[in-house]
This record gives sequence, structure tokens and C-alpha cells, in this order.
Amino acid sequence: MPPIIGIDLGTTNSCAAIVEGEGQVKLIPYKGGDFTIPSIFAIDEKGHELVGHEAKRQWQLNPKNTVYASKRVIGRAYSSEVVDVMKQVVAYAMRRGDHDDVVLDVAHKTFALSEIAAKILNKIRDVAQDYLGEKVERAVVTVPAYFTDRQRQAVKDAGRLIGLEVVRIINEPTAASLAYGIGKDLHETVLIYDLGGGTFDVSIIEIRGQIFEVKATGGDIFLGGIDFDNAIIGHVLAEFSKSQHLDLSGDPVAMQRIKDLAERSKIDLSTRAEVPFTVPFVTMSAQGMPLNIEMKLSRPLLEELTSGLVDRTMRIVRSVLRDSGLAVGDIDEVMLVGGQTRMPLVQQQLSSFFGKAPSKGVHPDEAVAIGAAIYASSLETGSATKLQLLDVIPMAIGIEAAGERFHKVFQRNAPIPNAKAITATTSYDDQTEVAMRIYQGEAELVTGNELLGDFLFSGLRAAPAGAARIEVVFDVNVEGILTMSARDLETGKQMKTTVRVTQH
Repeated sequence: MPPIIGIDLGTTNSCAAIVEGEGQVKLIPYKGGDFTIPSIFAIDEKGHELVGHEAKRQWQLNPKNTVYASKRVIGRAYSSEVVDVMKQVVAYAMRRGDHDDVVLDVAHKTFALSEIAAKILNKIRDVAQDYLGEKVERAVVTVPAYFTDRQRQAVKDAGRLIGLEVVRIINEPTAASLAYGIGKDLHETVLIYDLGGGTFDVSIIEIRGQIFEVKATGGDIFLGGIDFDNAIIGHVLAEFSKSQHLDLSGDPVAMQRIKDLAERSKIDLSTRAEVPFTVPFVTMSAQGMPLNIEMKLSRPLLEELTSGLVDRTMRIVRSVLRDSGLAVGDIDEVMLVGGQTRMPLVQQQLSSFFGKAPSKGVHPDEAVAIGAAIYASSLETGSATKLQLLDVIPMAIGIEAAGERFHKVFQRNAPIPNAKAITATTSYDDQTEVAMRIYQGEAELVTGNELLGDFLFSGLRAAPAGAARIEVVFDVNVEGILTMSARDLETGKQMKTTVRVTQH
């Protein structure tokens, strides 16, 4: 039986890992020795589809047909605020699909976001197959803990599109805790601070030997390294506009050059106090003279530009700590995951809040893929490793009640797997079907939450209003994915359920 691999499907980079022979976990290398593959898809001027390093290499020259950071909007409604913000910062075209989902137009072709994710997954699978010398048909794929049901479904769909069975979806911080704790017989409570390219998660996990129990989780699906880059880009554009009275934001090639240098400068400022920021011949003056960007960036300036972002992460840390019912002193270790955690300001804030430096117990870029591979290995038939993951749902799931109020069926941080039954009744005579709208989020009114779908239960026997009673069972599985069923309490008959999920 071909092995199950672990895949970290990241916003900016992805990688895969496998457990070999005697339980050795290995990151799967790409040619040239890289372990990560940029999560970028492009179509070049000849119509060739490119994924990963090849797509990244031509990004500066072809920004409009190069898709990056698409994980930020996968499974999102086009009408959501997140999509509005994203449209302002990317060069590629996004528009509304048939189900209020996001579709992308790339070089006169149209793609759903799950198709873009499928192309990145396929590239990772190809690299793994080359390395292993055998077919890869199954994988454990990680997602941010703060992903909604719809976003998790979209990742499953991406696997289905390429015939890759996503045997399990697990949360990125939980995967990182496996990389840290497996085989050490630990009895510790760890806080995972996961600040990656596009998303931020915090999870508090109690490790007891082979049992990994998530106490509370929280996050921000729209907070990551890209936002730190954008803070630099905003500053550079403002300075250039002040000195040259020119706005570069409408020039996609200039913007791409600035974006690339902003990311490199940010990384350099983790180890240096100051870096030059120079983009030669970025545009032409009205008189046709070439203009350059020439300035310096310092670490204090970067910290000033991004302190609000770091403060946002710390607010979430405090809120997750509150939800867990634990005090600062109950946290044995703070683990850093994601490339953006290399920033000195992030480490200083965490050290000052917890009264101790974060642990260096895992590699920030590799821990998630390694944890996914460890979990994948434990699912193999005949595996001696019996892992128990006890996770939670990141935000409440419920239904629309009278007056657009949100009635919570599962509270945030409810343990999963989990099932709850509610009883509904008819509101008019001879009613034969009952419709429900399911949402996920924390707002009091459903308008502030994410619509998961419309559920229609039909086949109800005709009776006076209020006489028929239906039991609706909400079932959230170990992956945080919801299914529903309903039965007529009087007859015991299972009713037919139609699910019109808002994205397919």
C-alpha cells in the first residue's frame, strides 16, 4: 500500500513530509535541495501553466496572471470583507462565482479557488512521487485552526479534483504540537503561536504522552507575513509619492518589484538593524527620465509600521488564554511556528507577556509538515503509534433564529467529534418541509457570520401547525466538518435532506 504523506498547504509556501522505515520523519526534497514549494500558480505568455518555483520566477514580469496567497480566500464568500481587502492588494482579477464564491480569471481562463489549491497539491504530490518512486494517493493535509467548515470542505474538494484522497484534515498548530511532543512522553501545556505567510493561529494544547488535547484555539485568517510586507510597501509608495509626486500603485510591474524587495528587506531586518531599499528604473518621469527608489529601512521603522499587527496577535493570545481557563503561569512552553515569528518584535512581545523566551523546540517552517506526516503514519494499518488528537471547533456553529438572531448549536472551542440534536416544529398547517440556514461565527446576528449553507428537510407528514416535531442532528467530525440529518419524532422516519451549500 503506498504511504500516506503529510502536506502543509501554506499561504506562501507548501511542503510535504513522510515517516520512513524506523519512524524517521523526513521532509520531501524538491530538486535543488529546497524543501518548500511556493504556493503560486501562473500562466505564462505562451499559455503554459506553471506552479511553484517556475511560477515565482516569472512573477515580476507577469503579475496579472500569477496567483499567490489564494489560500486567504478559499472557501470565502465573494461578498465578504476579506475578499474586498484582498482585491485591493493583488494584481490578478477576482470576481463573483455562481454561488457567491470567488473565481479567478487568469490569462483568459477561469478557475475556482479549489482548482488553484488542487494544482498546488498536485505539484507537491508529483515531487513526493519522484522522491519516493511510487504513486501517492493519500495525504493528511493541514489547515489553519481558524478555518471555517466551508474552507475545510474546499480543501477536501481540491484533493478530489486530482484524485488525491485527503484522509484527514488537521489543524496546523495541532500538527506542530505533534512535531514537538511525539515520542517524548511529555506532560506539558504548550501554547502554539503560528504566524505564517497569510494566517495567524493560537492554540493551547495539553500533551499527555500520546494524547494531544486542544484546550482552546483562536486566530485571524487575514493576518500574516503578507500584511507585514504590505506595511512596508505602503510606506515606500507614500515616500516615493511625496518626493516624486507619482503614484506607483497602478503599475503592476513596479508594484511586483517593490513587493519582492519588501519581503526580502523584512527578512533581512530580523538579523540586521538597517537595509538599503533600492529599485532602479522603477518608472519614468513626465519628461521621460528614469526614476529610482532609493531609501533606507531600519528595524525601528519596521517595528513602528507593524506594531499594530503584532498587537493584534497578542490580543488573540490573551483571548485564547481566557477561553482555556488557564493563567500565564500554566503555560509550560510557547512554541513559534511560521516564518514571520522570526521577527525580533514578535519574540520580545511573547517573552515579556509570558515572562520567558519562546521555545526553540520546533523548526518554524517545517513543524507543520512533520506533524502531518507523524499523524499520517499513525493512520497506516499496522502502525504501532496510537495517537489521540482531541481538537475543538474554532468558532460557533448555529442556525438563524427569529429576527436574524444567531442561535448557537455548538459554542466555540466545543470538543470534536461532537453531535447535538435540536427539536424543530412546523409554523403553519400542512407544512411538509422545513428549511434552515446554518452559519459559523461569533456575531450575535447571522449577518455578521459566515453562511455555511441552506438545509431543506422534506417529506414531513401534513399536520396542523406545531403538531409535527422534527429532530435535527448536527454532527461535526474530527476534521471540523459538519453533516446533518433529520427525522420525524412521531414516526421515526428519516427525512430526506437536501443541502445547498453556498460553495461547491
